[in-house]
Amino acid sequence: MAHAPDSALYTHWVALLGWLEAEAATRGLEFTKVADFPDYIYRMERPYDLPTTVMSVSIGSGEQPLLIAAASPRHVDLKGISLRLMGGSKHWHLHAGEGGLLEGKRPFTQARLAALLDGVLRSVAV
Repeated sequence: MAHAPDSALYTHWVALLGWLEAEAATRGLEFTKVADFPDYIYRMERPYDLPTTVMSVSIGSGEQPLLIAAASPRHVDLKGISLRLMGGSKHWHLHAGEGGLLEGKRPFTQARLAALLDGVLRSVAV
């Protein structure tokens, strides 16, 4: 399966960060930055050319994260984005396609993210 250029992944990552923040706010959850990209932290005086410094974020309630999202750092060969459900074995691997993020061959949309978060909240409430 062909992957889009690395720059596309980081552009889609910025869009996903916006979706995560919006979906968290809709549900009354906290959106928190977890970590910056290592090459941003150690760049010294060199310019930074990725569209964001944020490498990972969490969505949760109080101090307990429900979902962690992270983008591969620039030095990784096969870059992707991971979504991990905390306290469970469920996780999603996304990669950049021509028109947006892909989950395998299926487009990963904001509606898909909303459905995942709704499922997470239903399972937590049980």
